[in-house]
Amino acid sequence: MHSLNTTTKKKKVITLVGKLLKPIWVLISFSALVVPATAVGKTIIHEERSLYTSILVQQSRGLLCLNFTLKRADSSQSCMDVKNPKRMVFSYTRMVMAGLLFNPNPKNIMIVGLGGGTLPMALNELFPQAKIQTVEIDGAVVDVAKRFFNFQESANNKIVQQDARVFAKRANLKKEKFDFIILDAFNGDYIPEHLMTREFLTEVQSLLTAQGVVIANTFASSVLYDHESNTYADVFGKFINLKGRDTGNRIIIVPEGAISSEQRNSISKQAINAQAKKLAPVLEPYSVPIKRLARDIYKRIGAPADWDENKRSLTDQYSPANLLRNQ
Repeated sequence: MHSLNTTTKKKKVITLVGKLLKPIWVLISFSALVVPATAVGKTIIHEERSLYTSILVQQSRGLLCLNFTLKRADSSQSCMDVKNPKRMVFSYTRMVMAGLLFNPNPKNIMIVGLGGGTLPMALNELFPQAKIQTVEIDGAVVDVAKRFFNFQESANNKIVQQDARVFAKRANLKKEKFDFIILDAFNGDYIPEHLMTREFLTEVQSLLTAQGVVIANTFASSVLYDHESNTYADVFGKFINLKGRDTGNRIIIVPEGAISSEQRNSISKQAINAQAKKLAPVLEPYSVPIKRLARDIYKRIGAPADWDENKRSLTDQYSPANLLRNQ
């Protein structure tokens, strides 16, 4: 009798626990179906986890966007206007095109970071005879750019699936030279720290032709700004620090390897404006305000440092970029 009563009591307890847990299981099941906040109002087209990141392609209000993480609502790496694919959606991509003011007809172009392929596609359309090599480490990103963002490889517009540090070292060994180098491997959630060091930038500098231009998409805020700025100054000397009016990005432009304070007079306002006038109709389909950018750039040539010059430069031995980004 005692054993039977114990068994009966156990059954009653199990039944009671089951009833209590049922709402919890329902809640858990429901929560698994809740759409993340970043996806509200957006249609998810594609989602996958690559070796390096989470990739999400989503469409909203006529824009097709590529996200590399779901940490931030504003973490889109690239966006395409579905009805007007040539239009550059992001301010920073339009700012990058300001590098053409210093080399309006590049022949050999190196781009670090593919994203949706906005920059290599635009440059290939503008300069079909130029040889473009875009260095992208993640093969999944390459596939997504081709499937969803109209990116197409050609004889003059190639993808090199490789770490940019390895590419730079091998390119130097082969004595390759570039007259237009774009560094665009960073996003709002993660920075490849080995691509921000003095050693890497020195390798990039050695790849420049005498008329070469380096254009880097970097950050305009956080403690990292000081360290990063000093790193570029250590390698290139003076540089043009172009800040966006409606973005947290800044674009570093280094024409012909360096800009000294003495060179300010040799880069005349008239010359820059004349180049902008020539480029304006060509860049209009891409929504690049090149004349305004030219005015902003001239103001920045030779401008004093607006960062703490006592902060330590980033090196292969000291590169806590992701920690500094959050300070």
